[in-house]
This record gives sequence, C-alpha cells and structure tokens, in this order.
Amino acid sequence: MPLLGEITALITACFWSMSSIAFTEASIRVGPMYVNVTRMLIALIFLSVTLIFLNVKVDLSSNQIWNLTISGFAGLVIGDTFLFKAFRSIGARISMLVMALVPPISALLAFFFLGERLSILGVLGITVTVSGIALVIFKREERPTSNYKIDYSGIFYAVIGAVGQAVGLIFAKYAFNENEINGFLASFVRIASAVIMIYPLVIITKRFREPVKVFMKDKKGFLFTLIGAVFGPYLGITFSLISISHTKVGIASTIMATVPILMLPLVHFYYKEKLSWISITGAFIAVGGVALLFLH
Repeated sequence: MPLLGEITALITACFWSMSSIAFTEASIRVGPMYVNVTRMLIALIFLSVTLIFLNVKVDLSSNQIWNLTISGFAGLVIGDTFLFKAFRSIGARISMLVMALVPPISALLAFFFLGERLSILGVLGITVTVSGIALVIFKREERPTSNYKIDYSGIFYAVIGAVGQAVGLIFAKYAFNENEINGFLASFVRIASAVIMIYPLVIITKRFREPVKVFMKDKKGFLFTLIGAVFGPYLGITFSLISISHTKVGIASTIMATVPILMLPLVHFYYKEKLSWISITGAFIAVGGVALLFLH
C-alpha cells in the first residue's frame, strides 16, 4: 500500500494525542506507576487476543527479541514512567511538546554511537526544535487559564522520557531491519519484556500495592487508564512500529512528532485552555524543526 508508513505515522500521532490526555487524568488520580503498569497489563491482554485471532506466527531471532527487549525497557519502563510523572506535573500539552525532542535526540544518538551523518541542515533542525520548545517553556505567565504551570522538575521528567523513547525507537528499528516483523507481535514482545522487568521492581518498592483496591476507589482513574491503554500501548505503539517498518525512521518520527500541534485543539476544547499565540507558534516551530532535521 502506497504511503502506508506515512499514513500509520499520522494515525499514531492522533492516538498518542488522545492517550496523553487520558493518561494525564489517570496519573493525577492514582499516580504514574499504577497507570504505567496497569496500562501495559491491559495492552498485553488486547495484544494476546489480537495475535491469537490473526494467527500470527512467532518467528523472531534471538537478536530481534533482544533488541525489542531493550527497546521496551528504554521506551516503556524508563521513557513512559518519566513521561507520566511529567503529565502529572505539567500536563499533557507541555509534556508532549517536550517529547518533540525525541527525533532530535534519536539523530544525535545515531551520530555519536552509530556514526550516522548529521548534516548542517539537520543541526539547524535540532536548534529550531529546541528553540520552539524553549519559547513556550520560558515565556512569562505560561498557561494562565490552566490547572498546570511550568514546573522545571516536570520539564526534567519529560526530557528523561524523551531520551528513553528515542533509545527505544532506535533498538526497535534494529529489530525491524533484520527481518520483517508483525507490528502487533513486536508490540507484544516490547510490552511483555517491560512488564517482566518493571513488575518485580514495583512490588519490591511497594509502589503497586493493592491495585484493585486503588482503582475501585477511583473508577474514573481506571477508565482513563483503560482508554489510554487502548490508544497508547495497544494501537499507538503498534501503528508506530508498522510506520517505521514501512518508511524511514526520520519521516515517521517527523509525522509522529506533530502531536504538540494536534494537542492544541484538544486541550482547548477539553480543558478550556485559552492558548496564547506564543504557545501555538512555539508548537509549530518545534515541529518545523523536526521536519528540517529529517526532510531535507
């Protein structure tokens, strides 16, 4: 199918925009760790049913499994845990704006560790992206009509989340480069490995005690987690993996990085935020920088 990678990347951006609001609401109610672990468990159930229904053959090399496992740890355990902490601290819009750093960080990691070429235009793209984000973060009286304010600890969480997701994206691409993989199967391996690694940790640290009781106490928290799980790790991650398997990582990343723009009307109508021109301009500049980085 022509432009399959580009179309699925745009669908991914839409899914992530919706899931970011759902996860923000859930994180506020029950906490980031409950949301992260629960949404992965829910996604595993959906993915298992899908794989059985589609009769997908599990034909992966040990190297592909290893790369997908590292991708899951970096992107889902590290990246998303810190992203959810950012959601709770600074809200969905600013968090997803900072996540526009994922493509530039991916390019820099590839330059330093893989020896990939980074052109002058690419460096300009990184600079423009960072400038657009900085314009929003450092402007005065950001989000005066919102429940959130600029909190630099929240910005730090979002940056760590972006680094984790960038690393996860690179290792996922390694797995796809070796041989074709079904997108749902790749998502299952990533999420399953992430659960295997994070579940003992949260049990030992007592950050996931009596989840049923927690969600029974706040049923809306579970509903938002469920909605986010469907649009995030189930459909969103799967479509993102399908995208990078059918087009260049740079093109897919650029389209998926339009989330900060897609978030603008969502937060305006859902949270009744009155967005300033600086906020809108900063989002477009950041995404424009990502386009410069890859589409040259």
